[in-house]
Amino acid sequence: MEVIADWVGTINGLVWGPPMLVLILGTGLFLMVGLRLMPILKLGYGFKRLWAGRHSQGEGNITPFNALMTSLAATVGTGNIAGVATAIAIGGPGALFWMWCTALVGMATKYAEGVLAVKYREVDEKGNYVGGPMYYIKNGLGRRWLWLGTAFAIFGGLAGFGIGNMVQANSVSHALSGSFAIPELWSGIAMAVVVGLVLIGGIRWIARVAGKLVPFMAIAYVIGGLVVLAFNIEQIPQAVYQIVLHAFSPTAAAGGFAGATLMMGIQMGVARGIFSNEAGLGSAPIAHAAAQSNDPIQQGTVAMLGTFIDTIIICTITGLVIMVTGVWTSGETGAGLSSAAFSAGLPSVGGYIVTFGLALFAFTTILGWSVYGERCMEYLFGIRAIVPFRLVWVAVIPVGATLELDFIWLVADTLNALMAIPNLVALLLLSPIVFRMTREYFADPINRRA
Repeated sequence: MEVIADWVGTINGLVWGPPMLVLILGTGLFLMVGLRLMPILKLGYGFKRLWAGRHSQGEGNITPFNALMTSLAATVGTGNIAGVATAIAIGGPGALFWMWCTALVGMATKYAEGVLAVKYREVDEKGNYVGGPMYYIKNGLGRRWLWLGTAFAIFGGLAGFGIGNMVQANSVSHALSGSFAIPELWSGIAMAVVVGLVLIGGIRWIARVAGKLVPFMAIAYVIGGLVVLAFNIEQIPQAVYQIVLHAFSPTAAAGGFAGATLMMGIQMGVARGIFSNEAGLGSAPIAHAAAQSNDPIQQGTVAMLGTFIDTIIICTITGLVIMVTGVWTSGETGAGLSSAAFSAGLPSVGGYIVTFGLALFAFTTILGWSVYGERCMEYLFGIRAIVPFRLVWVAVIPVGATLELDFIWLVADTLNALMAIPNLVALLLLSPIVFRMTREYFADPINRRA
């Protein structure tokens, strides 16, 4: 096992090196400039489209609102709790700044993904609308790029078992074991049973569950975090100062914190930012392709909200709570650090907020990522692969619940990068189409006033 971990660690260091950081941030920045800051300037318009999207806006399988909720179900997970904490614990406070940067340019990336997902989607043999990077590569770039779509589907199918399944199950089982002494295997089996029951209904059931659970869990978690920040409001300016300061300078050792280089802060911030909001991974457009919408631009403006809600709001709450309570130097990491922060801010209930938040976040992430993995397998092997995939997906949950957290995070990070590369290449090649469609849409006087 140690040899495998060393091997994966070597690959991880290569794929998450400076070239990957430049590719992710550079692609987002290129798209943001090409879109003339539209994702930021039209943020309010996106929320209007989301509200209108509670009802069908065209052909598809799920409402635009539930498409975003399914996407958020997959993205709002352990990355928002354990991932932020890990980034700060290893990379220092500056890692949160780089998470913000990744999110801001990631809004443009998510927008482009949503636009292309709806424009190039297909209808499968069961009448389901399917799409995502493999489809906009195939239908947008042509046959000579099919290998790139196949590569994405392979990496996406494999990545799902790491980022969307075992990592989530592992974090939940550890949290429940620490808070309630529930055996990790029992937690894994319970999650497997519930997930299996939901998967019977496919994307429509998953979207309905996500449409109810995601808003509830996100609002409850944010309220809990805001209460902690209100009790420590005088510490917020200093926390923000440390975040910005250490974004551009090494973080010295303090307390149980071992110190971090500038490069480590950037790497952890970008890697955990991508792990959290998945901008550039190409996962979210798989959900948005099923939206009941005939307008790619409108769905794109809904899609970009996922990054804003996930990182700018939820991850920032977690990071600031960790900073203002002073526990970031305790030597803790992962969900344990977030739990310690909330417990310090709200001694009686703080730990339970993290535990239940983590359990709900991770459960919905397993559901959301089951859609992504299923679509990748369907692209590779046809609809006959759906049932076998679901069976394996459910069976892996208890396994993930009992494995070591560090190794799972390492594998998930590596697969994230391998999955992102084909998608980012496709976004860059198809960007002229996104720019043209966006200009034409907002050139309409009605849309321009929105």
